[in-house]
Amino acid sequence: MRSALHWLKLALVWLIGLLLVWQLWYFGCVVWWKWMPPGTTSFQSQQLSQLRAKNPAASLKRQWVPYEKISVHLKRAVVAAEDDKFIDHEGFDWEGMKYAIEKNRKKGRVVAGGSTITQQLAKNLLLSGNKSVFRKAEEAVITLWLELLWDKRRILEVYLNEVEWGEGVFGAEAAAQHYFGISANQLSAPQAARLAVMLPAPRRFGKAPYSAYMNRRTQRILGRMHYADVPK
Repeated sequence: MRSALHWLKLALVWLIGLLLVWQLWYFGCVVWWKWMPPGTTSFQSQQLSQLRAKNPAASLKRQWVPYEKISVHLKRAVVAAEDDKFIDHEGFDWEGMKYAIEKNRKKGRVVAGGSTITQQLAKNLLLSGNKSVFRKAEEAVITLWLELLWDKRRILEVYLNEVEWGEGVFGAEAAAQHYFGISANQLSAPQAARLAVMLPAPRRFGKAPYSAYMNRRTQRILGRMHYADVPK
């Protein structure tokens, strides 16, 4: 009995130690990426694996560009579409989450998320796409680190460079070139709005970017972009 208890305690100590090392690794990545562009993110690696399962020669379209080389129209459009309280909140939009929960309850299925840009970035950079309680807890911790260690400009810069915009298409520069044949700094307001409304389901919406639904959503975001507050 004592021997079994001893090994149980030892296993628990090792488990806690491994968890602490894992958290320190995440923390170190967040600190490093405050100044350096991330390499291939966790989400991008997962998507690349899926693409290569179909085509071993598949690759991702992605190209890092600095914040000032991204059209202000795209910055405003993304904030208006994804997180209109981005400048003011500290990583979590509690009212947005409450609204999403209530909307999903009424619909009987998940139709709204409520995650902020910072939360989405935390997940995409370091975590898997599963929806476990442990993953959501990890996401919350990394979100807090991002908000504490980075400013809003850096958060939006990395988000715009790493977010998915279609099958194998990641980041503002790759998206602008893929859909419009121009650079990210050349995007007009209507083009930026169309890209922004793809974000909830980029692989699906990217196949029909000019559908009636997308046209309606684009016009709605165009009307809200003027009020979106973004970092200088």
